[in-house]
Amino acid sequence: MKTRKVIVNDLMQQDYSYYLTEPMGKNFAPEFTPELTPQEMLEMGVFGGKYMTDCRDEFPESWFIEAKLCPEKHDPKLNYFGWNASQPLSVWRRKGWIYDEDPRGWFQWYCRYYMGRRCPDDERQIKRWRAMRRHIAQIEKHCKPGDIDCRPKQRQVLLNWAYDSRKM
Repeated sequence: MKTRKVIVNDLMQQDYSYYLTEPMGKNFAPEFTPELTPQEMLEMGVFGGKYMTDCRDEFPESWFIEAKLCPEKHDPKLNYFGWNASQPLSVWRRKGWIYDEDPRGWFQWYCRYYMGRRCPDDERQIKRWRAMRRHIAQIEKHCKPGDIDCRPKQRQVLLNWAYDSRKM
């Protein structure tokens, strides 16, 4: 694969660039096995539709054809499970969850990783992704298989982290 340079100019980053060194959707770390692609997540409804409204030029147009987006405001009704399962960016910053190169947080990192970027923050973000399995354990403990109405807020959290709880 030929390395490709991506230049980002949006509301949160100006003249930021990175390189795609892997084919899109391929060559993930062995311990990183997301169940949903960024496109599938956007189509299902994540982050109240507000998350990716000003940075569409960075990612494939196909990701946004059926995406549930709302540029004006965060709207939890757009989320697949109808719940606000996000914390404000200020909380993410205070807790040290934000990597300088991905000021929007984990999902931005995942979108760029999926596109083929690899960076020094990959190991930490994959570790954070794996930690979300605690929500899977709670759903399996408290919900009947196939009951997607059980624990919808936890299911939305999982969806925000590329886990597909509809399969549980």
